[in-house]
Amino acid sequence: MRISILKFVIIGFILITISCENDSESDLIDVTPVNLVTYDDNVKNIIDNNCILCHNDPPINFAPMPLLTFEQVKEAAENRNLIGRVSSEDINFLMPSGGPRLPQSTIDIIIQWRDDGLLEQ
Repeated sequence: MRISILKFVIIGFILITISCENDSESDLIDVTPVNLVTYDDNVKNIIDNNCILCHNDPPINFAPMPLLTFEQVKEAAENRNLIGRVSSEDINFLMPSGGPRLPQSTIDIIIQWRDDGLLEQ
């Protein structure tokens, strides 16, 4: 009986080990298509839902500039530390002001937009 259990354990171990092998290098390469993040498709909704309450025209609550157009948001990303403000952990520096920090997945979209070249469409 003990030999049967030992054989079962050994065979099980061998099967588990074999099932974890990759037969080719292509099995290890992620071939998920990469979609570029654009302002129109991804970022505009984030800005509209979280920023334009204060960053309107004219800006209110001490907001320094409007964020209503692609050009305004792009300029803020390039020259006004938009990503640093939305991703900050410092409550005194964080945007949206006085609100909770945006979810990391939302911040990651803005970062990816920058990394993809701040594309409009």
